[in-house]
Amino acid sequence: MSRQTVLLIFGGESSEHDVSIMSAGNVYRAINLEKYTVLLCYIDRNGKWWLFEQWQDDLKNHNGKHLAVNLGDSSVTIPESNQSLNVDVLLPILHGENGHEDGSIQGLANLAHIPVIGSGLGASAVCWDKLYTKQLLSANSINVVPFYVYNTNDSMPSYDNLKTKLGETLFVKPTIAGSSIGVSKVRSESELEPAIIQALKHSSTVLIEKAIDGQELEVAVLGNPPYHAESGVGEIIPGEEFYSYEDKYSSDSKAQVLTRANISNDQKVAIQEVAHKAYQLLGCKGLARIDFFMVSDGTLYINEFNTLPGFTSISQFPKLWAEQGIEYSQLIDKIISLALEQ
Repeated sequence: MSRQTVLLIFGGESSEHDVSIMSAGNVYRAINLEKYTVLLCYIDRNGKWWLFEQWQDDLKNHNGKHLAVNLGDSSVTIPESNQSLNVDVLLPILHGENGHEDGSIQGLANLAHIPVIGSGLGASAVCWDKLYTKQLLSANSINVVPFYVYNTNDSMPSYDNLKTKLGETLFVKPTIAGSSIGVSKVRSESELEPAIIQALKHSSTVLIEKAIDGQELEVAVLGNPPYHAESGVGEIIPGEEFYSYEDKYSSDSKAQVLTRANISNDQKVAIQEVAHKAYQLLGCKGLARIDFFMVSDGTLYINEFNTLPGFTSISQFPKLWAEQGIEYSQLIDKIISLALEQ
């Protein structure tokens, strides 16, 4: 049987360019090269696509060839040689905007007639927007962190009014950005406006959320509904005041990433049930990571959805499945198979 051709896409124009490269490197090292022919596609910070013959660590001085996607033809072309390469599935490890998480690559894949891993355009776009996600979950009786919405041209809200509604400690975040980018913790009037201005650099709409004093829990989901399954429940113990971008990805991070949360079995089952329902409700496919808060009385809040979890060496998604006996190469194989099922 001939090997299937996978186009592994990484880099991209978003602020998570470097994280994408770290994740993609791990995926490439784990993928079964006896089963798949892997084409390496690097998208530089200007959005240009490059094909590599082998993995390159020095991406500033790479020797890649320009690559173009052929619409309606299930293939890509190297323009300088006019060589076309058939592609069986796209494996975009592209975090952030103009990538997988916001549905951009899925739209291109649809036009190119190439299957793509993970959720489709619609579900990805909805989950990428934290406000839309909250509204859909809330409308279906799933708890989300209480919030207030600020739009670009609104009057600056009063900290005292927000404190009355949401409590003294607030989190301010852009509605569309990933990996804790643009997020600030606010405890006073003087901190509020700078935090909103910071968030507006990434999104025209800002969420101001209640700070939840509880455990930060994560569940990995794998599968196409209704046959999707949940991992065990992991826990994040931040090394900083909150789980910031630096705390997630810095080499000297003090954060603890636990694959077995300090919770009861009943609590674990309850979290898995909410994750199962929410994943199907939002139209997700393939894979996702769902982040929760749980307070001392057991009340659960969904914090965020991530339709393309990280695959770095410290990322929780592959760790949670490894805990269930699914090793890295098996996980990648399963994600590709799920894409071809759709």
